[in-house]
Amino acid sequence: MSVLQVPADSHALVHVAAAVVLYLHIGAGTLGLLAGAAALGLRKGSRLHRLAGNIFVVAMLIMSAIGATVAPFLPTPERASVIAGVLTFYLVLSSWSAVKRKPGRIGAFDCGLLLTSSTVVAASACLMNLAAQNPTGKLDGQPAAAFVLFIIIGSLAAVGDLRLILRRGVSGAMRLARHLWRMTVAYFIAANSLFLGQPQVFPEVLQRWLFLPGLLILGLLLYWLGHVGYPAFRAKASNRSRRWRIRHRLLGGFTRLFSRLLML
Repeated sequence: MSVLQVPADSHALVHVAAAVVLYLHIGAGTLGLLAGAAALGLRKGSRLHRLAGNIFVVAMLIMSAIGATVAPFLPTPERASVIAGVLTFYLVLSSWSAVKRKPGRIGAFDCGLLLTSSTVVAASACLMNLAAQNPTGKLDGQPAAAFVLFIIIGSLAAVGDLRLILRRGVSGAMRLARHLWRMTVAYFIAANSLFLGQPQVFPEVLQRWLFLPGLLILGLLLYWLGHVGYPAFRAKASNRSRRWRIRHRLLGGFTRLFSRLLML
C-alpha cells in the first residue's frame, strides 16, 4: 500500500499534516463503506436511510477528494487512482443533486457535471492508450484493461447528463434511478478499492473471496433498479393500453357510423 511520504527533515507540522490526511482518508473511507451498507439495507425514503445517505455522501466526498489529490504525489504516482477519485466524487455529487434539487430544473451545475464525466472518459482513454503502448502493458502498475471500467461508467454517466440537459431535467422514476445507480456505482468503486486494491490487509484465508462484496453490490443495484423501474414501466404500459383501447373504440365508432351512412 503506497502512502504519502515526506522527507525526514521536514518541519513537524508537515509530518502532522501528512498523518492527518492519511487517517482522514482511511477514516472517511471506512465510515463511507459502513454508511453505504446501511443506506442500501434500510427502507428507502425513511429517516434512517436519509441519515445514512447524508453520512455516506460527506464521507465519500472527503475520501475521494483526498485520494484524487494525493495519488499523483505518492512515491509511485497512481494516475488510475486519480481517475477513480474524480469519478467517485462526481458520481456521489451528481447522485446527491438528483434527489436534493427540484425535479425538472437544470443549470450551470448540470453542464459542469457533463464536462466532468466527458473529461473522465477522455482521460481514461488516453491513459489506457499509454498503458497499451508500454512494453509491460501497464501504467503505474495498472493494466490497460483497468481503465476500460472508467470509460464505460463515465460514458454512461455522460449520456445521462446530456439527456438530462436536453430534456430540461428528469423526474419520477428516472430521477430515482439516476440517484440510485450513481450512488451504488460510487460505493462499488470504493469497496473494490479496499477489497481488491488492498488485499494484504485481510487474512490470507479470505483473500480469494474478496471479489464477493463487489458482486453483492452489483446484485443490489440490479434489484433496486428493477424495484424502482418496474412499477414505472407497468404504469407506462397501462397508459399505452388505455390509449389503445380508446383509439380502438373511436375507430370502431367511426366505422359503424360510416357503414350506416353508406346504407342510407
